[in-house]
Amino acid sequence: MRDYQIIKPLRLVPGQMVGVVAPAAPLEEPELIDAALETIASLGFKVKPGKHLFAHHGYFAGDDAARADDLNAMFADDEVVGIVALRGGYGCSRLLPYLDYDLIQRNPKVLIGYSDVTALLNGIHARAGLVTFHGPVADQSFTPYTLAEFKKVLIDGLSQVPLGAAPFSEAVEGQVERQNRVSPLIPGKARGRLLGGNLSLISHLVGTPYLPDLNASILFLEDVNETVYRIDRMLVQLRLSGALQGVAGIAFGKFTDCPPSTGAAWQFSLSEVLQEFCRQVGVPALRGVMIGHVLDQTTVPIGCLAELDAEAGRLTLLEPGVL
Repeated sequence: MRDYQIIKPLRLVPGQMVGVVAPAAPLEEPELIDAALETIASLGFKVKPGKHLFAHHGYFAGDDAARADDLNAMFADDEVVGIVALRGGYGCSRLLPYLDYDLIQRNPKVLIGYSDVTALLNGIHARAGLVTFHGPVADQSFTPYTLAEFKKVLIDGLSQVPLGAAPFSEAVEGQVERQNRVSPLIPGKARGRLLGGNLSLISHLVGTPYLPDLNASILFLEDVNETVYRIDRMLVQLRLSGALQGVAGIAFGKFTDCPPSTGAAWQFSLSEVLQEFCRQVGVPALRGVMIGHVLDQTTVPIGCLAELDAEAGRLTLLEPGVL
């Protein structure tokens, strides 16, 4: 296990300046970008758009150098205290060789996003030691749940609090929660540093210097629009690569719109695939945490200590993600 020297950013304070960058795919209409900027402003922050936020280059929001320059510039800007990704899409991993990790270490700031932004969150944590945040992007509405989780981690800087618990629903006779259930896959408890994000991107980073050392970590994974056999294949890739050696526990978030493969006579369910994978890895694991491509999503500080209690269906943040 390598010696973890992590750097935490300062917490966000309403009234401060937050930058918005587009490190991956663009939004097609300028009005949609304006709405995303207004969403962040509605949280009480001043907003600074990246220089190339409105750019298009094929299926990217500007070429690689331009998108990387925007991110580097936000870290270098003393006026900016936090950085929010406009959206995911594809393209974040292409920026990793162009980022100034020494600059990022000298100017630690909140960086938040999810989906393809997983590549940046983990790459920056691996190379600079900065705690980054898997959570909402600018191009979405913050539900009351998402906003409360965002504030809990990034503004209030709480610890000893649950992450990704099911949204509260009042007990009603004859009704139980069906959609947002957290269930054990392998019983037990584990402690470790939270690492992970989108499964497609984590498996994509295997064999590169941008995947953090997963030893003694609690690995969290989610995905969207992937058939079950493709999820199986990515999990196998992680296991065969040796990247999971020493993982302490696994927390699966939401796998949204992930159907069985079409046309096949025989199928495995997603539950069966996840269960088999967890038996092979052999560590405490649970499923159903509010992480991923869902309206109600938590904010996860990558690099911070947490405890997983599979039987209780609970993931607990043990230390603040911000100073």
